Amino acid sequence: MIGDGIARAVTAVNGCVWSPPLVVLCLAAGLYFSLRTRFVQVRRFGEMFRLLFGSAGKDKKAHVGISSFQAFAMALSGRVGTGNIVGVATAIGFGGPGAVVWMWVIAFFGAGSAFAEATLAQIYKENHNGQFRGGPAYYIEKGLCSPFFGALFAVLAAVACGLFLPPVQCNGIALSCSRSFAVEPWLVGVAVSVLIGLVIMGGVRRIANVAQVVAPVMALIYIVLSLVVLAVHYRVVPEVFMQMLRGAVGVNEVGGALLGSTVAWGVKRGIYSNEAGQGTGPIVAAAAKVSHPVKQGLVQAFSVYIDTLLVCTATALMILACKTYNIIDTVQQTDGGTVVAYLQRNPAAPPGEPGVYYTTGALGSVIGRRTGDMVISVALFFFAFTTIMAYYYYAETNLVYLFNRWRRRRLLHHPDRYEALERADAEFGDDRGEKIVIWILRVGTVGAVFAGSLTGSGIAWTLGDIGVGAMAWINIAAILLLSPKVLRVLKDYEKQKKQGCEPKFNPKGLKIKHAVFWEKE
Repeated sequence: MIGDGIARAVTAVNGCVWSPPLVVLCLAAGLYFSLRTRFVQVRRFGEMFRLLFGSAGKDKKAHVGISSFQAFAMALSGRVGTGNIVGVATAIGFGGPGAVVWMWVIAFFGAGSAFAEATLAQIYKENHNGQFRGGPAYYIEKGLCSPFFGALFAVLAAVACGLFLPPVQCNGIALSCSRSFAVEPWLVGVAVSVLIGLVIMGGVRRIANVAQVVAPVMALIYIVLSLVVLAVHYRVVPEVFMQMLRGAVGVNEVGGALLGSTVAWGVKRGIYSNEAGQGTGPIVAAAAKVSHPVKQGLVQAFSVYIDTLLVCTATALMILACKTYNIIDTVQQTDGGTVVAYLQRNPAAPPGEPGVYYTTGALGSVIGRRTGDMVISVALFFFAFTTIMAYYYYAETNLVYLFNRWRRRRLLHHPDRYEALERADAEFGDDRGEKIVIWILRVGTVGAVFAGSLTGSGIAWTLGDIGVGAMAWINIAAILLLSPKVLRVLKDYEKQKKQGCEPKFNPKGLKIKHAVFWEKE
């Protein structure tokens, strides 16, 4: 009884945090930044490619930080996860084909928010023992002069991303692999825990090196597989696009009754998937070595397009072309089990609630059901594995922020140790205590990952959702309040580009305070 009560309370809190106002706020922020930047995510689209793959983005000689491509790959690791397979199927199941179009809309405007938060992360980043640290906690403290809300964000990020969300991802891997390969879930948990431990114990550079190979390659292979499926069903592809467009505005057989759900599920899954505005992307964006903050803002905006317009769309087109989906009206839990009422049923679709079976069914129609299950399980493994890596880095950065702010406060209360305080500011806390804290997080994350293979993911997922949702509330409010600085920095970047020179950032010339790293450059 007590456990049920706690579960209901946690679910109720989650419903309040991820309420319609948050969805509206995410969409409004994306629209605001798109308009105020004159749709920089469209105007500078070609430049995104050049920054990502060109010499300006690689900076191989840098001894501090990581390259723009590595930061892009790490952000992609966090954005591309199980939601790209399971989440898209859920959106179609409850919102119909038109929900995919609304996911595109969210990605288009969300790229504006992603640009803004990544640019701010670069402005207020700090040099931390040979690597850059930054993100919402840093720009909230320095840009808004609000240490309390900076620390609150950091606590939420460290707990949600370090403890609650990794076991959820491992649970998905364990269940999928045990079903497809007949392997015991705990054995999968051991394998994932060992692999994660080997990666995260190498620090940000090893995480970046793994992410820059695994994330793009896995996404590319998945997209190629979807193209194979579409090639087999090429005759229906034009009709699939028409279904999506008609469904997005309610012009189809069930459109009138479904339009509200179409918009709601498309917007919700789009926000969940691309993470724009939630405050996780800028944590990785700050780690890159660039000559101007706008460069990394453009690169991170591009990662939103990859997540939704390519990977999510690949899943959606497979499902829709093969008709391995149903459109759900209601789902009720009764004593006899789950009762599902349908608005539309397709013969090739499995009964029950929507999920990964929609995707495996689509792929299985071309390469065989058994093989399809195995391929999707492998895709889920890599998508979820790289997401866990990203979660760990989010948690580590915010834990380091909290530890060093606490350490500095202690030193401030001892004027006789002023020289030690200045050394701490210069080196940003390079001491044994910080290393101990990081190792505790690493062991805790590995343990949480293994635990996820043994237990259900329900309450952990909900608690993680609460943390991420609360992070989004704080972060979106912060980037809106700091928007004048984003626009000022973008104007400076475009002015230098027009003059034909390589943009260099000078915060003093733009009257931006507390950009400590750039002031020393």
